[in-house]
Amino acid sequence: QVQLVESGGALVHPGGSLRLSCAASGFTFSSFVMRWYRQAPGKERQLVATITSTGDSTNCADSVKGRFTISRDNAKNTVYLQMNSLKPEDTAVYYCNALGRTRGYWGQGTQVTVSS
Repeated sequence: QVQLVESGGALVHPGGSLRLSCAASGFTFSSFVMRWYRQAPGKERQLVATITSTGDSTNCADSVKGRFTISRDNAKNTVYLQMNSLKPEDTAVYYCNALGRTRGYWGQGTQVTVSS
């Protein structure tokens, strides 16, 4: 059974930091590109960050570049999103996505709220 379970979402003040985790099971994690998406109320789902299957290359959306970092630990089947200098506009549900050659999987999401 394929599972992607996100955790780490919380309410944080502007300027604060959070680290999201996504634990994967039921598929060959090390063969999949991993991505973090987010969706704010009333808005479309947005790609936030991508990491290759080996972790040797990453990319982040311009809106989070320099503040967010994606990483992975293939030994633990887990992908992370380190979020620093958080802004109110980062408020959203954050989703983990696994992208393979012929299939993809989604997690259930974790809420991040940035507010004073």
